[in-house]
Amino acid sequence: MATTDDAPADTSVPPPSPSPSPSVDEFAERLLAATLGAIDLLAVHLGDRLGWYRALVDSGPLTSGALAATTGTVERYAREWLEQQAASGILVVADDGAVLGPPDDPPAAGRARAYALPPAQAEVLTDASSLAYTAPLARFLAAIGPQLPHLLAAYRAGGGVSWEQLGDDARQAQAGANRPWFDLRLAPALAGVPAVHDVLARPGARVVDVGCGFGWSTLALARAYPAARLHGVDVDAPSVAAAREAAARAGLADRVTFHLADAAALAAGLGEGPGDAAPFDAAFAFECVHDMPQPVPVLDAVRRAVRPDGVVVVMDEAVADELRAPADDVDRLMYGYSLFVCLPDGLSSTPSVGTGTVLRPATLRRYAREAGYSGVEVLPIDDFSFFRFYRLTT
Repeated sequence: MATTDDAPADTSVPPPSPSPSPSVDEFAERLLAATLGAIDLLAVHLGDRLGWYRALVDSGPLTSGALAATTGTVERYAREWLEQQAASGILVVADDGAVLGPPDDPPAAGRARAYALPPAQAEVLTDASSLAYTAPLARFLAAIGPQLPHLLAAYRAGGGVSWEQLGDDARQAQAGANRPWFDLRLAPALAGVPAVHDVLARPGARVVDVGCGFGWSTLALARAYPAARLHGVDVDAPSVAAAREAAARAGLADRVTFHLADAAALAAGLGEGPGDAAPFDAAFAFECVHDMPQPVPVLDAVRRAVRPDGVVVVMDEAVADELRAPADDVDRLMYGYSLFVCLPDGLSSTPSVGTGTVLRPATLRRYAREAGYSGVEVLPIDDFSFFRFYRLTT
């Protein structure tokens, strides 16, 4: 059953059991482990962006010379990266497809050592259609690095760092991480909620996807509901351009339109021609409300743009109802995104409420109430990455 404001449900992961404070040595070991993890992520970024993982998948075990020749890179760097990856347990050392042993063993006489990417690692690092695909996390962290001086300045004096400043690595990381979930799980998840599915299945249903990014959620809905007409709206020009290209490649541009626009003006129409101000049957906001400098005007515009018998759904982070210390991994991850991406982006505009990534259910309920909604229901959609689905009711 969905829950309402009168009976809110805690769908978060139970907090970890209290543990004694670590000793000096234990905390030092924790920071060392974190440093090793950061090194691994940055090395993953190199392998991802230089095409090294893809080459290992396509060609099988490769020596440093063969990897460099295949990808147009420098052998000495390739050799160091291959050794680091083997030392970290990501690659294995191979000889004619068989594991040789520890990476510090000498290669067979007269031959350069070859390295292989095992199937599990290959799926996580290269299969963009897999729910396990997490290579984009490394790209996200790499996008943050060049902005650290600007982040420090913002933390000291105010202001922020926008998505535009974070650049294509951040855009692509965000889109790449969410795409498998939208492609594989979004339609089945919504189909399991009759109040949402029945609206989407209306003949000629008009649907708007607010904060659509690269459009993967919009296109997933279009494939699942072929009688609907879809509109994606985003304020980021490169993202809208990428979404339009994706719609054309998918053969869906005849009924999916992407708009470079501020959703706060949604009720006035999207400018697509006669009837553009007609009400929508359904509106979605997938993982974007927490990024909005002014979420209440946007949610109000969405409410006024959707017909009374329509549906409004927000998907945002599945964080706990309140701060817990220590917190679970979901909250820890979201605080990380908030420190370096979402809060600085939100504060790069003025005025801004400065929500940050950790959008607690009570905060969304307050925004919805201020935007004119009568209630917020948590939809019965579980195990959808790090996200929770809400229905905003009028």
